[in-house]
Amino acid sequence: MRKITLLFVALQCSSFVFAQSKAERLDSLFTSLHSKNAFHGNVLIAENGKTIFEKSYGVGNIEENIKLSQKSIFNLASISKQFTASAILLLEKSKKLRLSDDITNYIPELSFYKGITIEHLVHHTSGLPDYMELFREKMNKNGTITNDDVIELFAKEQPKILFEPNEKFKYSNTGYLFLATIIERVSKTSYANYLKKHIFKPLKMNNTAVLFLYKDKLKVPNLAVGYMPNDEGNLERDVEYAQYFDGVYGQGRVYSTTEDLLKWTKALQNNTLFTKQQRDKLFADYTLNNNQNTEYGFGLFLEESEKYGKIINHSGSWGGYITYLEQQLTNDKTIVLLQNQTLITTKIPVKAVRSILYNEPLKSEKPISLQSEDLDKYLGTYFNDKINLEITITKKGNVLYSQATKQPEIPLEAYENHTFKFEPADIKFIFNPDENVFELRQGAAKLLFKKVEK
Repeated sequence: MRKITLLFVALQCSSFVFAQSKAERLDSLFTSLHSKNAFHGNVLIAENGKTIFEKSYGVGNIEENIKLSQKSIFNLASISKQFTASAILLLEKSKKLRLSDDITNYIPELSFYKGITIEHLVHHTSGLPDYMELFREKMNKNGTITNDDVIELFAKEQPKILFEPNEKFKYSNTGYLFLATIIERVSKTSYANYLKKHIFKPLKMNNTAVLFLYKDKLKVPNLAVGYMPNDEGNLERDVEYAQYFDGVYGQGRVYSTTEDLLKWTKALQNNTLFTKQQRDKLFADYTLNNNQNTEYGFGLFLEESEKYGKIINHSGSWGGYITYLEQQLTNDKTIVLLQNQTLITTKIPVKAVRSILYNEPLKSEKPISLQSEDLDKYLGTYFNDKINLEITITKKGNVLYSQATKQPEIPLEAYENHTFKFEPADIKFIFNPDENVFELRQGAAKLLFKKVEK
């Protein structure tokens, strides 16, 4: 009996030391990143539903000198989409709508959009144009637009779709804005109230809500204020575009904490809100007309890894906030990273966190130096038809540059094997000059770009 007891104690201690080892490595990682202005926010890492590491790095309110804490509330930005999509699934569960329904059944103002279904909106296959592009030219610095304003402008301008529904995958904030409006019109309550009643309250996510800080002039306790550098390089809050688009929701506008997001991932893992069949639908891939998979479920990017198993994740970026939520379904691990400063040096260190969770060494590659003529084979314009994005590769001296459509030019560092990186955003370009293609990797996303003639 004594031997069994000692063995049990030894196993307990061994597990504790191993957990501590991971926690120490995680703290070392984020402390180092914070010292380099590469991470500023809250971290929560869990295994089997239990937190193994939780810590805050930095300040939540510079003006009032309030430090971040685990009670700090962040704008989730596009992580919000999974709540919008889940609400749609709950309404289908209660037979209030069908995913195959045409969106004009619920938004008749858009009757000129034929053949676009709720399902197309959920999976970003609708072909709808970006609402922000429509409003950017009309931006009123003293105003705030709402979903109704967007629908009204679309009804007036009738912008053409970018492609026929289900022909391509193109990430669409417009689609999720329309989903929120459908939720309201079907449930006969506000989007905020529906999420509160059917998701946040049942899961005891007491620090999670849909908030309109500027439109409603809210003062939120424990708010982590979002900051971005202005033209002079100084950190600035209340950025212009964030105020102007503050009344738009569905694509974003949910605020939460790291601990509440762990409650959410546990609910998904344990089928708390959904049956197993419905949960499987949340995590299921979607197929285009050409039989290609979108690798996107219900507000969730999907990843299948031999090493890590099935993973769902989503990132977000808005008005000074950079967010990331990952749930490893096969191995029941959760990564929550919420940041409130958007800097050129900001990183989302997902690969490093995964390595620590699986007790792997952190890899550190060193850049190499190339001659100007070595870069010529990479130059040109490349296109990905899956997301309808064009990227132009140029050079200045012996430095390669990348510029996506309507995006600033960024310098790339050279590495071995035709690989280039933009470290601040964890973007990697892997070229195959013989095939005139490159693979773009950021976080879990992988996209193939092919060279086009201009």
